[in-house]
Amino acid sequence: MLRRAFGSAYVPAGLAFVIVLIASVYAGYLNRSLHEQSMRAQVQTKINLIRAKLEGNINSNIQLVRGLAATVETEPDMDQARFAALAGNLFREQSQLRNIAGAPGLVISLMYPMEGNEKAIGLDYRATPDQSEAALRARDTRQLVLAGPVALRQGGTGFVGRFPIYIRTAGAPDRFWGILSAVIDVDKLYRDSGLRDPDLGLDITISGKDATGGTGARFMGDRDLTGEKPVTADVILPSGSWHIAAVPAGGWDYTPDNAALFRALLALALLVIVIPTFFVGRLYGERERYFEKLAEREQELARLSQRLSLALDASKIGVWEHNVATNQLVWDDRVNELYGLPKDGKVRSYDDWASAIHPDDADRARRDFELAVERHSDYASEYRLLLPDGTLRHVRTKAKFIEGDRDEPRLIGTEWDVTEDVRLHNDLERARFLAEMRNVELEAAKGRIEHNALHDPLTGLPNRRYLDQVLENLSAAGAGGDAALLHIDLDRFKQINDTLGHSAGDAMLVHAARVLESNVRKTDFVARIGGDEFVVLCLASPTNADLAGLADRIIEEMRKPVSYDGHQCRFGVSIGIAVEQGEGADPKRLMVNADIALYRAKSRGRSRHEFFTEALQAEIVGTKRVADEILNALERHEFVAYYQPQVDARTFEIAGVEALARWKHPRRGLLSPGYFLKTAEELNVVSSIDRLILEEALADFRGWKESGLPIPRISVNVSARRLQDGELISALRQLDIPRNAVSFELVESIFLDDNDDLITWNVNQVKELGIDVEIDDFGTGYASIVSLQKLKPRRLKIDRQLVMPIVSSVKQRKLIESIIEIGKSLDIEIVAEGVETMQHAAILKDIGCHYLQGFAFAKPMSAGDLERFARAHGKQKAS
Repeated sequence: MLRRAFGSAYVPAGLAFVIVLIASVYAGYLNRSLHEQSMRAQVQTKINLIRAKLEGNINSNIQLVRGLAATVETEPDMDQARFAALAGNLFREQSQLRNIAGAPGLVISLMYPMEGNEKAIGLDYRATPDQSEAALRARDTRQLVLAGPVALRQGGTGFVGRFPIYIRTAGAPDRFWGILSAVIDVDKLYRDSGLRDPDLGLDITISGKDATGGTGARFMGDRDLTGEKPVTADVILPSGSWHIAAVPAGGWDYTPDNAALFRALLALALLVIVIPTFFVGRLYGERERYFEKLAEREQELARLSQRLSLALDASKIGVWEHNVATNQLVWDDRVNELYGLPKDGKVRSYDDWASAIHPDDADRARRDFELAVERHSDYASEYRLLLPDGTLRHVRTKAKFIEGDRDEPRLIGTEWDVTEDVRLHNDLERARFLAEMRNVELEAAKGRIEHNALHDPLTGLPNRRYLDQVLENLSAAGAGGDAALLHIDLDRFKQINDTLGHSAGDAMLVHAARVLESNVRKTDFVARIGGDEFVVLCLASPTNADLAGLADRIIEEMRKPVSYDGHQCRFGVSIGIAVEQGEGADPKRLMVNADIALYRAKSRGRSRHEFFTEALQAEIVGTKRVADEILNALERHEFVAYYQPQVDARTFEIAGVEALARWKHPRRGLLSPGYFLKTAEELNVVSSIDRLILEEALADFRGWKESGLPIPRISVNVSARRLQDGELISALRQLDIPRNAVSFELVESIFLDDNDDLITWNVNQVKELGIDVEIDDFGTGYASIVSLQKLKPRRLKIDRQLVMPIVSSVKQRKLIESIIEIGKSLDIEIVAEGVETMQHAAILKDIGCHYLQGFAFAKPMSAGDLERFARAHGKQKAS
């Protein structure tokens, strides 16, 4: 019988053991899988955050620069100062921008900030292997190209966003202006995007150099993570993508942190399930014997009661019983402890309970109890206890109403201390309240940030970004049928800034803003879009007469003196007005047209207004066409040197030649500087033309020397812009210029600026190279004797306007004689230009002029014609 009992006990226990073992193995597998998924999910979360920050930072930088690109499209002829003023506004925003460069014709000539980036000026993208592909791709696709990381010429590395700029011209194909490049600092981008976080705990690689995606080259990370099952993400860029791969810094550890505990729990489960099953089986087999051992079962019941008591002690829950009929209470030791009473097992009364409740909670607690008694229902309540020693406790109680046939009605329940729970709840409520308050503050801060982003902090007016949004909304809504825009620029504002300081300038800007606000209508939109530039956008269909009246009122108000710190400040305004009316009107075009009209107002004397017209646009288009032709001419080497001989005033022998720039236009033929010089100065390419003429003149001069042609020296013109080039001297040293054989002709006004240290240094270095310095067009500027003494030129060239009248004017002849005497006293040779007749030559010889140049001897000619002229002149002198 005993063997049968044990056999029947082992079978279910063995089955339970096998089932638990199988469940344990499967649960272990699930635990490891969940752990692996958790690790990868954590890495994925970090990578997604980094990806989002990279995309957000790059896109915010790109959006900042797009506005500047749009402005360059409308102002392709802007100079460095204008470019720096516009680009400087972008660097006030939070970004990772390092610098912004403009490259008209794919050659960098505009830069902000200039400091530290000087080496990038003159960089030709086409001649730079590591940058040419991206630049040409941007040009050909007419799309933004994000390249990098790229080694920068000025040092360091960066991601370069290249914006192709195409200028729209009415009736003609779009013209490629060049590239606007924005350099995003690599280290700052990585740091702001979380890649430099020391607590990141990841090994990360980024692939896709030049935004070529997962197939591109890896540019961040020391090793290839492909074989390590990395977590990946794609960073979507404006012109492609990057591919991020990441693993934990110590590699993947697939052993769960709770492995030991999990195994222990499984072993415990094995014991808890198998052993009871075993005993259940035994009890089932020996149930007859248990009938005989009823006393043992009573002992077992006692043990179970003891365990229940232990459980109640461990949970700190007290048990009580309330006789409803007698109002007597039986409390266990834990309830007595909660109420601050001795653990003496004595019967308590209703008053013992009610008197311990906090006065503020007593009425509610009694109502809860009485309602349960009245309804014979379950009882639940929560209240505070105020103990004799002043201790305050929060307690919670629950009870069942029991009513039997022979027993008196009673409530049997439990009670436990919830003071810590209440304190935690209060802390959470306080934290929630603080979080809500912070959210309110964040919303207010967001509103302030949005306001600041769209308004000028000095004047409080809307800024350029706000204006762009208004124009964009007008275009999207089709509401631009009747609109006008006044582009306003302050005249003589720079002088106030330079003489009285920026505080005075700021006061004038605020005054100008108030004048504009007081003169426009409530429906008009006033904004400050630049340093001293404002706009007024009128949407209520004003007539041209109304607009002219508004402009005149603004000009008149701005003319009035403004008192600042004891000074009377005066400035004016120039206003360009553009109007869009009828179908096909484009609000975005208003700004471009108003800017053109503003340029015309300034060129006609300032303090006036001009309307944009089709004729004005045609003139601008013509100027742009000439500018385009000049840029193309530089690429095709259409600028050539022509030479005019200079002869000795006594012997008429050739003493030298002057190299003059001429343009071999493919359709118009040979053009003099009068046709292209002004536009070339606006394009900032005069120095490039000077360099080409100098190189060609040196090549021709060497050829003449080798052929024995008697040309003693050659002189070339040098512009003020060329003398301001910090790389001028190094470039001249590379040309191997023969000493005392070349002269640089400087216009009279160049050397009068005593504050330009770079020009002074360049002129001194030019002399050190053995190059003579001449002053051209003397008598048309403001040169002084002191200026001549400082510069110490080798020669003075008297302007033709002074030379021409000497044949008929004695006064003019005496003036020329005085200039010659001044030159001789300073040991300066004199060259007279504009010698048209031999009578001029004879007079100049008599009054002591050293050299003569003019049509009386020869007109400007090509190098070949000059060689033939010189040989024929030499033979004529010999005969």
